[in-house]
Amino acid sequence: MVRPLIGVVRAATGRLAPLGAPLDFVARALPWPVDVLVRDSASTPEGARAAALSLADAGVRAVVTLGGTETLPAVARACTEREVPCVSTTLPWQVFRAEVFDARHRPGWAFHFSWGVDDIATVFADLWEHLGPARTVGCLWNDGTQGRALRRWFRPVAESRGHRLVDLSYREHGGELPGLADVEVVTSAATARDLATAVAGVDPRLVTCSRWLTYPFSVARHGLDRVATIVYWTPRHAHRGSGGRSARDLAAAYEAATDEPWLQPLGVAHGLMEVACHVVTATDSRADTARLLAGTRLPTLAGVLDWSAGPAAGVATIPLAGGQWRTGTRPELVVVDNRHVPAVPVGGGLLLSPRS
Repeated sequence: MVRPLIGVVRAATGRLAPLGAPLDFVARALPWPVDVLVRDSASTPEGARAAALSLADAGVRAVVTLGGTETLPAVARACTEREVPCVSTTLPWQVFRAEVFDARHRPGWAFHFSWGVDDIATVFADLWEHLGPARTVGCLWNDGTQGRALRRWFRPVAESRGHRLVDLSYREHGGELPGLADVEVVTSAATARDLATAVAGVDPRLVTCSRWLTYPFSVARHGLDRVATIVYWTPRHAHRGSGGRSARDLAAAYEAATDEPWLQPLGVAHGLMEVACHVVTATDSRADTARLLAGTRLPTLAGVLDWSAGPAAGVATIPLAGGQWRTGTRPELVVVDNRHVPAVPVGGGLLLSPRS
């Protein structure tokens, strides 16, 4: 019997390559009831689009991908044009919808699971309030897609909690960065390099940062101790995947195979493959696969993914906890606030820096 074919777009080269590694491991190194064809996005939207079109021409039944802000939408749009079901993750769902769907690219072929920008704001506000209510927060936000999304969906949630947000725009990757001496709390979605430059010598009591600061290699490279971030998956999550694989099993297998620390995309990459395998093995065509995806509710190693009850068409959500990095021989991500994911154990308290 011919097995269904799934396509994977991941970054093997370019600046996003560290994020491609866990998806590549999950797709190639673990057993699945499908055949898998992998293409490199080269970390560019042009490369991502070309990879997706190549997979469509190769006859894949569905395509999976994760990250980043420009490459993921490029894959989803290309799949929509060729009417190939696409499942993606690790981009806030509001950004996914804003960047993918328009008059030409309508819901029906592109499916996504993630958290929202509003969820990030909620978790970060929870952490800020360890210092007390109504904080003044310096916001290192760029003027690109990330910055626009934070101003549109993050700011209202944080301000509704009584916090005063001071917008300190910066130009990413080498632009001048503002001084932050007058604020105790800094929040950002900056690269690790830009964040390290911004807070050097300023000593805020708490820094919250998403995006690149969810990954251990960014923390290790720039010595960003005690930076708090979002947590969407850890080896201590209680979810189990297909075949009974646990989160701890997956993390251990990755570390043994790569000699690298586990990182959060491992769990959602596994979820991508579980969903794709579930739908393509139950259908005989791309159109049927897309129709099944639209109503899928599936327990996975990333949690229960439910497109039948998402906040918008083509969207399923996963919850966030609050975490904080501890540097050492290897950076350790410690869950410090689990009020929105109570099944994930807290590993320690939030550490605040004293003001000098």
